[in-house]
Amino acid sequence: MNMVSGLEDVQNKIINVRSQQVILDSDVAALYGVETKRVNEAVKNNLDKFPVGYIFELTNDEKNELVENFDRFKNLKHSSALPKVFSEKGMYMLATILKSPKATETTINIIEAFSKVREISRTIKSIPSTPQSSPKYQELMQKTGELIADLVVPD
Repeated sequence: MNMVSGLEDVQNKIINVRSQQVILDSDVAALYGVETKRVNEAVKNNLDKFPVGYIFELTNDEKNELVENFDRFKNLKHSSALPKVFSEKGMYMLATILKSPKATETTINIIEAFSKVREISRTIKSIPSTPQSSPKYQELMQKTGELIADLVVPD
């Protein structure tokens, strides 16, 4: 997996739950090339490394909402287990536990993806407070377009 496709893979897995950018445990497993139960075992065996906000379990309603809104989560529909999601901090902590060349490459892609999402968010948030007639407004609009294009069609 080259860096660009890896970054794109990570970006496609980031979802918004409880106003946080997170990645579902099964998507984390896919990114790291392991089974979901291995990811969850790693967390269970290292609970001290995952304080509140690093990982949380979805509610039944949140799980159902994902199934309804994303085709890729249809396999969760009949699962009795509630999936867990990792915040950016949780992903970094998981990276300290999972050791392999693929884990290192995936971690770099995760850092880059979350960074781009944050940069887009910051840029978009500053647009409404900038007068439309100012050169700064045009600059923000252009930067937003470039960042979104970079996410959608990396180099």
